[in-house]
Amino acid sequence: MQSMDLNMNQHEKAQVKKKSMMHYINKISPVIPLLILIVYMAIANREFFTLSNFLNISKQSSVMGILAIGQTMVIIAAGIDLAVGSVMALTGCITAVAIINWGVNPVAAVLIGIVCGVITGSLIGLIITKIKVQDFIATLGALTAIQGFALLTSGGLPISGLPQGLLVIGNGNIAKIPISFLVFVGVALLGWVILKHTTFGRNVYALGGNREAAWVSGINVNLTKTLVYAFSGFCASIASIVMLGRLNSANALMGDGMELLSISAVVLGGTSLFGGAGAIGGTIIGVITMGTLSNGLNFLDISAFWQKVILGLVIITVVALDTFRRRVSK
Repeated sequence: MQSMDLNMNQHEKAQVKKKSMMHYINKISPVIPLLILIVYMAIANREFFTLSNFLNISKQSSVMGILAIGQTMVIIAAGIDLAVGSVMALTGCITAVAIINWGVNPVAAVLIGIVCGVITGSLIGLIITKIKVQDFIATLGALTAIQGFALLTSGGLPISGLPQGLLVIGNGNIAKIPISFLVFVGVALLGWVILKHTTFGRNVYALGGNREAAWVSGINVNLTKTLVYAFSGFCASIASIVMLGRLNSANALMGDGMELLSISAVVLGGTSLFGGAGAIGGTIIGVITMGTLSNGLNFLDISAFWQKVILGLVIITVVALDTFRRRVSK
């Protein structure tokens, strides 16, 4: 009997040790690809490892990063948002049309765009929770529909002539630091506070971990998921403001492909596609990794066609790694 108890204790200790080791590996795993990438690029091209280039990476990654913060919350809640790029394009077009065609004050126009982003995200959440459409299908359909609304809003043409005060958000610097990167940091900080220091954040993790258990414990799962998509819409609208400055105009296709980039950054940062696990800090590392990869490929003069091939392989790899991490941690 004592021998059986001893074996059980040893087994429990082994399980605890395994979980502790896997937790440690999951925490450091997002950093390893970034370090390898930086070292390789620094050896391949001396101009890569400079302050000006790192500032350039931070500027180029800001839009993807802002979208990825909202995507992190969605994925932790066991969802996925394929419509973030289209929502960004729609809110950007609405903001630009309000300023140029309607004569609205730029600040008010930005607020209108943000409200539209939140409402759009909330509607997607309601379709998922009330009509019971799967997240993937609902956001895939929303991607096309919202892009259509963006085309209707803009008339299918770029909208230029935006005020300099708005454009500086995407192109300006404060003490050499890109304003767009500071906006990304601000949104990331907001996302971190919500997830780590609010009841709503704890509900998001509980929803992603086990929906039924969350419901039994008294969490309003429908409201939580709807608010998660509303936050993603908010992030998309903030990203659109930065993108307007980057492009010096608005167009209905300015968010093309951003949904895949944001998802890749989130998963590369250690957030599980199955929900219930992840952190804003990891997403930031994933965003920097994706930005560094894109910048490095340009430094190595890799053609845009091959860059798409590499990006596709990266997406497959990060999903495979997420599946492997989940299988091993059981």
